[in-house]
Amino acid sequence: MSFLSYLINGVSLGSIYAIIALGYTMVYGIARMLNFAHGDVIMVGAFAIFTAVSTLGLPSLAGILIAVLVCTVLGLAIETVAYRPLRGASSLAVLITAIGVSYLLQNVALLIFGSNARQFTSVVHIPNVKLAGGALSISGETIVTIASCLLIMIALTTFINRTKIGQAMLAVSEDRGAATLMGINVNKTIAVTFAIGSALAAIAGALLCSTYPSLTPYTGSMPGIKAFTAAVFGGIGSIPGALLGGIILGVVENLSKAYISSQLSDAIVFSLLILILLVRPTGILGKKIHEKV
Repeated sequence: MSFLSYLINGVSLGSIYAIIALGYTMVYGIARMLNFAHGDVIMVGAFAIFTAVSTLGLPSLAGILIAVLVCTVLGLAIETVAYRPLRGASSLAVLITAIGVSYLLQNVALLIFGSNARQFTSVVHIPNVKLAGGALSISGETIVTIASCLLIMIALTTFINRTKIGQAMLAVSEDRGAATLMGINVNKTIAVTFAIGSALAAIAGALLCSTYPSLTPYTGSMPGIKAFTAAVFGGIGSIPGALLGGIILGVVENLSKAYISSQLSDAIVFSLLILILLVRPTGILGKKIHEKV
């Protein structure tokens, strides 16, 4: 039963990574840029929920909705102010800007909330489920996290394949110039992508801090890096790849902590990424991009 418990918890952790990885994979797939500030948007969302629930005494659902709104506005602001002026700039300039935005968000959070860890109140209020005569207990946070991940993946896939703006995203991801010639507003499409990714970051922040209830201005840094690893692992730019990469990463990390060493778990995760990329440089579900010269 211990192995099954570790496996389920690994899937839950992987589901959080998958939701975060969606922000990376959508922005890269459509805008061809890496938004390394995405992990810190998660932190902002978690602090928004903490302020709404613990400080203002609002219900958990209201706190989540406020966090989604705050992160959506923040994502749009970051895209408009920091990234849109660099649309035609080199990848290095965009990367440096993303790192700068990340440090900016962390330091603003330090000024407002300080460096001391806050105890995050879980937004999940369903009881644990006991199976096999009580030998296996699954927490409410685990159930909600896995269910939320699946629902988000289904909703996002349906949105992209069935809506007009979703089709515009696919067109921009294939050929930005051709999409512009067809009358698609590229700036609007990329802005919507940032808004969706940032809203998902708020949800990921709520689930992450409900499972691991310690909140600091650096809370989103390592999960953000691991989620980016999951996106690359599954094939960055692929939504199913983000899900697959996140689940595998979470399971490997949790089993490594349980059976090998909690100190070596991160090294094992990143070593696995290196091995996968040596075999499949585009990731498990990634596609090769043929550039015309």
